[in-house]
Parts: sequence; C-alpha cells; structure tokens
Amino acid sequence: MVERGDAAPLLRWAEGPAVSPPLAPDTQAGGRGWGGGGGGRAAAEPPRRREPEELGPSQVLLQPGRLELGDVEEDQVVAVFVVTFDPRSGNMVEWCLPQDIDLEGVEFKSMASGSHKIQSDFIYFRKGPFFGLACFANMPVESELERGARMKSVGILSPSYTLLYRYMHFLENQVRHQLETPGHYSHLAAFYEDKKGVLHTSPGRGGSLPPVYWLPSIHRYMYPEMKITHPAGCMSQFIKFFGEQILILWKFALLRKRILIFSPPPVGVVCYRVYCCCCLANVSLPGIGETVPESKPFFYVNVADIESLEVEVSYVACTTEKIFEEKRELYDVYVDNQNVKTHHARLQPLLKINSADREKYRRLNEQRQMLLYSQEVEEDYNPCEEDLFVLFFLEQNNRIFQTLLEVSASQDKTLTAEHARGMGLDPQGDRSFLMDLLEAYGIDVMLVIDSPCCP
Repeated sequence: MVERGDAAPLLRWAEGPAVSPPLAPDTQAGGRGWGGGGGGRAAAEPPRRREPEELGPSQVLLQPGRLELGDVEEDQVVAVFVVTFDPRSGNMVEWCLPQDIDLEGVEFKSMASGSHKIQSDFIYFRKGPFFGLACFANMPVESELERGARMKSVGILSPSYTLLYRYMHFLENQVRHQLETPGHYSHLAAFYEDKKGVLHTSPGRGGSLPPVYWLPSIHRYMYPEMKITHPAGCMSQFIKFFGEQILILWKFALLRKRILIFSPPPVGVVCYRVYCCCCLANVSLPGIGETVPESKPFFYVNVADIESLEVEVSYVACTTEKIFEEKRELYDVYVDNQNVKTHHARLQPLLKINSADREKYRRLNEQRQMLLYSQEVEEDYNPCEEDLFVLFFLEQNNRIFQTLLEVSASQDKTLTAEHARGMGLDPQGDRSFLMDLLEAYGIDVMLVIDSPCCP
C-alpha cells in the first residue's frame, strides 16, 4: 500500500454542512428581471449530513510554502444568477444579485452549447478572477412561445472553486424550482444574503484581488470525513476512461502545456476530467514550480473565451464546441474523446507509450487492487481511492524532481540513463520529455542520454 513519505505535506481541510433548499414556499413572487429578489429569509431545513460513501477528497486554498492545519476557508459567494434560453433572444441572464456585478458571457458559460439535447447537467467555469458552478435543466412545456421546452441554469460565482461543491444540491433544486415557477427568486436572494462574501484586498497590490492557489489534498486518513469537490469514483473513472494514456496526459500536465478536452454534452463529467488532469501535476518539493505557470483548471470554455485563452501559457479546459479544434494557436494538446493529439512536432514523441509508462500504469492498477482488497478484508480500513491516485503521481513527480535537484547540485551535473531509470522513466523513450522538463523548470543539468538510433 501507499505510505505517506516524510516529506509529504500536512494539508488543512475545509469541512462544512451541505446546503439544502428552503422548505418554505416563496413568500412573494419577487421582482422579474434584474435584481427583483423577494425580501426576508426563507425557512430552511437543517443541514444534511452526508454519509461516508458520498464523501471523497476535498480541496483547500493554499498559499505557496504555507501548508498549515487548522485554517478553514470561509464561504465567499460573490454572485448568484439565473440564466434562461429565450427562443427569440437566445441565452440571457434573467436575474442576479448583486445587480451591478459584471456577468458578461456567463449566459453562455452556464448553459453549454448543445445543452438543448439533454435533460440536465452541471458546469464548472471561470469568469475573470472568479470560478462558477451552474446547474442546468431542460423541461418540456406545452407552450408555442417557448417552442415546447423551457431551459434554465442557476449558478453562483466564488473566488475559489474549492467550495462550490457545497451548493450543488441547492442549485439543482433551485433550477427545478425556476422551471416550475419562473420569476420566484426569494430563496436565491435569501441564499445570497446568507453566503455573500466580502472580498478583501491585499496590501501593496493596488487593491487587486489576491492570487488564487489550489492544491488537491491527499491524506484523507488524517481525518475521518471530508467534503467533496468531485464525486466518489471520479478519478477511478478517469483512469478507466483514458487507460495508459493518462501517462501521456501526466507528461503534458507536468510540462504545463495548454490542454483542451472536447466532448459533447453533458459537460459536468468532463469538468471532472479537467480537475483530474490538474491533479497529475502536483509537486510538494520546496522551490519546484516557481519558474513555471500554475496548472490552471479553466473548466468549461466556449467561443466567448477565445480572447482570454489567447494570452494563457498554461491551462486545462474542456469545451463542447468542435470549432476549437481548428484554432490550433489556442492549445498545445487536444483531447477528443480518448484520442490525445498535438500539432507541435516537438511534442509528438510524448504521444508514444513506452515501457516505463506501462510499468507505472501496472503499478497504479496493482495498488488500486490492493486498496480494494484491503477495504474488503478490513472493515475499519477505509482510505480513499482518489487519495491513492493523487499520491501516486505526487510521489512520482517528487522522485523525478528530487533526482534532478541532486544532479544539478553535483559537481559534474550529468544526468545519465541510470538516473532516468531511477526516476521511473525510459532513458530513450522519455528523452524528449526530460529535455522539455529541464527547459521548462530551468534546471541546470547535462543530459548525456543518446538519442535512439535508426538503422
């Protein structure tokens, strides 16, 4: 089984009650259009405690170099909104709080292209410095004006995506409520008044928002129950879906390449693949990663995001819009279903699975089987498969960078085939990957592994 190494960080955890929809009906219709949310607090049922099988690993905001226990991230919901599809006008924001917040583009981010073909979905996305979560639903109606279907999304914005999961249940209920009784916003207004966050500015930053940091937590066995940012089994499904190709994604993620995942709706499960992909690139060694951009989960993007993606040097995102495949300047790696490809000639060698990749994949599956067996024979032993997945790649990454740092500190700074094998890499098959890694992270070593020769 995987054991926690001495260098493994102790991460702080965020835990809080799940949000449940109010029991009381709307006391008033509330205003239609912008800003008309009814007054007063609606009665709410007590928080529902989730059962252990519903739980998975959580995430916390972390300042670099400050992995501390005890601090709990506070709720900071900066906006709540309702988006509707109008047969004449298209997607539009029909209501929001606060009324003066910039929600331009949210009407497309929270209702993915192609959603009219499905009944329900959820979408993670990014809007400027904020992250959003919206729940979508499509309900048949006998209305010629609405062309037989009513489609809406209810969503929220927050400075961090790590706590958005708390409100999934609430948003699912509220979008159904909006479909059945349009124009009643008092529950949403009460929710916003209860959860709205005060955005603090950082001294010396000109009043701008502080940077957002994220790192998946890994040691669930430190505490018995943690709330989730993704469903239990998310990473297990990620492994099964991509198979050995997760090792290809791992290399691209570690190199901080721009990774775009295409899939038709529903897009919620694809947002989780974005999250899982970012989890492949975690490193806990001090000083590593300071010269490379963060591995940013942009989650769902559409054509309205093209301008912002043009200036990004590293991200992981997903889309339902096939037109992105033609815009090669926006991405380095394009994932269509289970087909991982790149148009950069220099990155082509990284698409090939080598013997070291197969060995890592074998070990990962072996550890998963050992975990499942341990869960069957030991009733009180209940570590999380998601933790195993994250820790597997964290330790792999730490081993690589620990070796590279030791070689760079040596007198001759020579990286040999033996070093590569010790890092779990194929000296020949991973030569291109190693060269890119050294360049990306600015590590000063001399690679003396010869290129494979062709007869």
